[in-house]
Amino acid sequence: MKTKTRLLIVEDEAAIREGLIDVFVYHGYEVEAASDGAEGLQRALSGQFDLLLLDVMLPSMNGFEICNRVREQDRDQAIIMLTAKSSDEDIIEGLSLGADDYVAKPFSVAQLVLRVQAVLRRTQDAWDQNNHIQLGTDLVIDSQNMSAQRGGETVSFTRREMDILHYLHAHSERPVSRDELLNKVWGYAPDLQLETRTVDIHIAKLRRKIELDSSQPHYLITVRGAGYRLIVGE
Repeated sequence: MKTKTRLLIVEDEAAIREGLIDVFVYHGYEVEAASDGAEGLQRALSGQFDLLLLDVMLPSMNGFEICNRVREQDRDQAIIMLTAKSSDEDIIEGLSLGADDYVAKPFSVAQLVLRVQAVLRRTQDAWDQNNHIQLGTDLVIDSQNMSAQRGGETVSFTRREMDILHYLHAHSERPVSRDELLNKVWGYAPDLQLETRTVDIHIAKLRRKIELDSSQPHYLITVRGAGYRLIVGE
């Protein structure tokens, strides 16, 4: 018997929390919920959840801190942030801490369900963890451990970052557009008409990890008007 996909919703507004519980239970998920940050963190660390849906503004501990604490223990956990703030600073902070995506309030419930389904679908898809990605002579990314060594220091990657690197590596002969990455890496349907800076922020975060100078990228370059290209083996 197939077990249900398990979600944890951490949201302090009762009407939104109860509404989301009803929606995701209706769609066949097993749902747990918390109304404040401390409880949310405790549940997130003690339960085996397929995805965490975290509000940013919470009592006792905000969603950013929960995301950061979870990422310290589990780089593979799927996380979507819910935020009433749509400023670049808030979006960048959430994604920089390792969230897979963000959804700004007020949001379409139908679109939120689609985005949860897409993140889960991509999380459950597997790439070959035996592969290594060679970038130049000084950086080899170990897919199995989601890490690399450079100058005696360990560079760690999240599952989403590895998804991006593997897709760009598999198509390194050409630039890959933002829309293609949203479709193939995040799993969003092409007709979803999604306005998001998720791709750009993840690319910026990857550059800070793999480039010697992220302001002048050598491996993960932008091809103007076409997208991003990973330069391998140099």
